[in-house]
Amino acid sequence: MTAESTVPSPAGQSRGLGSSPVSVLPRREGTAGPRLPARRPAPRPDSPLPLLVVDGSAALPGSLVLIGTPHQPLLTALLVAASLLLGPRPRPARLTSGALDDLPALCGRVAVMWLALAALVAAYAPAHALSPRTLAAGFLLHAVTGCAGRAAVHRRRRTALLNHPRAALVVGPAQAAQRVASALLRHPRCGVRPVGIVTDDPGGAAGLPVLSTDEEVRRAVVQNGVRDVLAVGPSVRLRQAALLRGPAESGCTVWELDAEAPACDDAPARPGGERIAGFSCRRLEPARRRPGGAGKRVLDVTVSGALLLLLSPLLLACAAVLRVVGGPGVLFRQERVGEGGRPFTLLKFRTHRPADEHESATRWSVADERRMPWFCRFLRRTSLDELLQLWNVFRGDMSLVGPRPERPYFVARFSQAHPGYAARHRMPAGITGLAQINGLRGDTSIEDRARFDNAYIDDWSLWQDVCILLRTAAALVRPTGS
Repeated sequence: MTAESTVPSPAGQSRGLGSSPVSVLPRREGTAGPRLPARRPAPRPDSPLPLLVVDGSAALPGSLVLIGTPHQPLLTALLVAASLLLGPRPRPARLTSGALDDLPALCGRVAVMWLALAALVAAYAPAHALSPRTLAAGFLLHAVTGCAGRAAVHRRRRTALLNHPRAALVVGPAQAAQRVASALLRHPRCGVRPVGIVTDDPGGAAGLPVLSTDEEVRRAVVQNGVRDVLAVGPSVRLRQAALLRGPAESGCTVWELDAEAPACDDAPARPGGERIAGFSCRRLEPARRRPGGAGKRVLDVTVSGALLLLLSPLLLACAAVLRVVGGPGVLFRQERVGEGGRPFTLLKFRTHRPADEHESATRWSVADERRMPWFCRFLRRTSLDELLQLWNVFRGDMSLVGPRPERPYFVARFSQAHPGYAARHRMPAGITGLAQINGLRGDTSIEDRARFDNAYIDDWSLWQDVCILLRTAAALVRPTGS
C-alpha cells in the first residue's frame, strides 16, 4: 500500500429493528473514534453470597430431626458449616440457570453431608445412632428447603435479566446471524438483547445495524455497553477472528452458537454447554496469556544492553559522520504507537529532513528520495539507522521482536481499512518481526503485514523470538533497505 492509496469508508449500515434502543454513532471527522478500554474489567461473576446464605439456612429445618440427640447444637453447626464449605463457588455469569439445574448437585451434597453426620454419630455415640427414617427425613427437609431457596434466588436473577438484558453482538454469516438475532428478540426471557450484526456480507442482512469493520465494532461495544458476543458456528472463529479479538480482549464474554441444530428442547446440548433462545451454545474461554512474558523481557534487556555496549563505537562513528554530512540534528524522534495503543517516542538516526511536522507524521515513505546524502542512503540500505531503537528496547518501549510500530496517522487509516490491523497492538512493538523476515518491509502490503504479525502473536514462543532474531541477523548480510 502506498501513501497515495485511499482508505475506504466504513461499510456498516444503521437500520432499526423494532423498538430496541440501538446506538452506533458515526465517527467524527479528525478523530479515531471511541476506543475500547485497554483493560476493561471482565464480566463480574454471579455473587455466590445469596446461594451460600440459602444453603446454610436450609440446614436448619433438616436439623429439626436431630432434636433429642446428644450434642444437637454441635451437630446442627456441623451441618451449617458443611453446607457453606460445599456451597457454590464464583463463576462467570451464565445466560440461563435455574433450581432444577442445581438439583442433582444439591441432592448429592446433602446426601453426603447426612451420611457423614450419621457416621460421625455412630462412631462417637453408638447408642444414639441415627435411624434410616431420621436420615431420610433430615435429607428431605434439607434438600427441599435448599431447592426452594435456590429457586427464589434464580427467579430474582432472571427477573433482573429480563428487565435489564445484556447487550450482545451477533457475529457470523449474514443470514444465520439475522436468524439468531430475530430469535433473541422474540424470546426476551433469555436475557440477551442483540444490538448489532457483525458480518463480512453487509448486503445479506437487514434489521439491526450491520458492522463490518473493526472500528464499527469498537463503537458498538463502547456505545451500547456490549458484554456478550455470540459467534454463530465454529467457522466464524477462523474467518472473523480479527473482529472477535477486540471485544473478547475488552472483557466481553464470547459464546459459540450452533444455529444449524434444531431449535427445540429435544436437541442435545453440547457437553458443558447451555441454551440461548433454544440454540445450543457454549462459552469460549479467553486465551490465557502464554507463560514466558518475563523471559521475553529478560531476553530484550540482555540482548539490547549487550548490543548497546558492543556497538557504541559504531554508533558514535555513525553520529559523527552524519553530523559532518547532514549538519546538526543527528537524532530523529518520532511518535509511534506501541502495545495497547500507547504512544512512545521512537529513536533513529536522521536520514531525511521533512519539510514540516505534518509531512513527518503523514508521509508514507522516503526510501526513493534521490536528494538524500550518500551516507544517509547507506544507513537506510544497511538498516544502521534503526540501531538506536535498541535504547527503546532497553527502556521497555519496544521489544526486539514484534510488530513494527507505526505513526498514529497511519494506525488510524490502516485500522479502518484492514480488519485485524489494530490487533497487532496486543504485544509490544519490535525492531524486527515475522513480517519483516518474510520480506514485508517498506512499501509492501499492509494486509499481509497484519496477517503475519497476528500469526506471530497467536503462536508466540520464546524460541520463535530467537529464530526470528537469527534470521534477521542473517538477512543483514544481504540488506535490501527499508
